[in-house]
Amino acid sequence: MIFLQLFYEFFKTGLFAVGGGLATLPFLEDISQRTGWFTSAQLADMLAISESTPGPIGVNMATYVGFETAGILGALCASAGLVMPSVMLIILVSKVLEKFRTNTYVEAAFYGLRPASVAMVASAGIGVAMTTLFNLTASGFGVLRWRELVLAAVIVVLTNFVPKVKKFHPIVFIALAAAVGIIFEF
Repeated sequence: MIFLQLFYEFFKTGLFAVGGGLATLPFLEDISQRTGWFTSAQLADMLAISESTPGPIGVNMATYVGFETAGILGALCASAGLVMPSVMLIILVSKVLEKFRTNTYVEAAFYGLRPASVAMVASAGIGVAMTTLFNLTASGFGVLRWRELVLAAVIVVLTNFVPKVKKFHPIVFIALAAAVGIIFEF
């Protein structure tokens, strides 16, 4: 039963999370609250792991949740559930798009999806920032996480205003972030 539930929950996520892996975060937060499979802190950890490992972020997070919930078969069910709507849609679109490529309604539908995608990714970014930079309590904002806030400010300054740092390969930033996390126990 848990395998079917994993597939179903991630199928819904894959069906409605338009805009890529970060757009799945609001759906994952909802799954967390309804099922209790993982906490918000674990979701933040999943995001960090998923961004630093090869592959699509959403699929990595689905695999992680499925594995933690029900082992290897759970990982397969969650991952398959997440990608199945996209596969079905791509097949459908490839069959139909040639006929309706110049249809104004089809163009308008794709144009209308853009703001929804932007909003979902923005929501995910705000959620990650809130979890990372603030101690969230049941009553709303808590205390600022000063170490994290200072670190974020340093990273923004270095990556935007120091020309030599802008040229570093992304793996350097990942390695430095891992080192800082270990040293300062983030």
